[in-house]
Amino acid sequence: MIEVKNVGKSYDGNPVLERLNVTVAEGEFVTLVGASGCGKSTFLKMLLGTESPTSGELLLDGKPIASEPGPDRGIVFQQYSVFPHMTVLENVMAAVGFAQRGLTGYLFGSKRKQARQDAEAILTEVGLGHALKKYPHELSGGMKQRLAIAQALLGKPRILLLDEPFGALDPGIRADMHELVLRLWQEHKLTIFMVTHDIKEGFHLGTRLWVFDKVRHDPHAPQAFGATITYDLPIDHRARQPAPQTTEQTIAPLLAEAAS
Repeated sequence: MIEVKNVGKSYDGNPVLERLNVTVAEGEFVTLVGASGCGKSTFLKMLLGTESPTSGELLLDGKPIASEPGPDRGIVFQQYSVFPHMTVLENVMAAVGFAQRGLTGYLFGSKRKQARQDAEAILTEVGLGHALKKYPHELSGGMKQRLAIAQALLGKPRILLLDEPFGALDPGIRADMHELVLRLWQEHKLTIFMVTHDIKEGFHLGTRLWVFDKVRHDPHAPQAFGATITYDLPIDHRARQPAPQTTEQTIAPLLAEAAS
């Protein structure tokens, strides 16, 4: 489904990513871990289309990924992207309106009726059917993320991009969100890329775990080289077993060293 061919990304001549070569089949759940600033979120932005590779090719179904976001790709950030003056239902309906052609994003007649039905259905699916008339300030952090996921899924994307979506949530709420995402992944047959700083979360959720790190260093020019994927680990998602202890012991110190 996705081919990454010798992709690199630089800003003002400073490499952030380099030598990325990987393929992803439809339906995989890829988790991305690594030290802050190693290009994980940049890679997600290239998949979304808000950033373009500086070098190499990034292909979707054999064609270059469009240089702008499209309905086939949905994204959820750690910071909630909701309208505070709209109810939960209105927020999700707005996602339909902004996706259509025109200046205002307003929906009328049969389009508005259909958007309402679709919004109510997806909100019920993510566990917010009881909160349609609530405003964002009345929601907990977990409920806001459920709302953001509903917005991302309403366009029926093939690819869901998650940029540290649960980093600010309490452990109990995160566990609930893990169950939700796994269920939605299977029911909607999604291909998911998720950035996380929690290596255990990466192993628990993903069918593959990528570690981003720099393999080339120049002490006289710290910005001379970018990061690449140093580990690409398959995970037996069906078994739902915790990651082998030896694997975590190998990678966790590397991440801690890179972060320092």
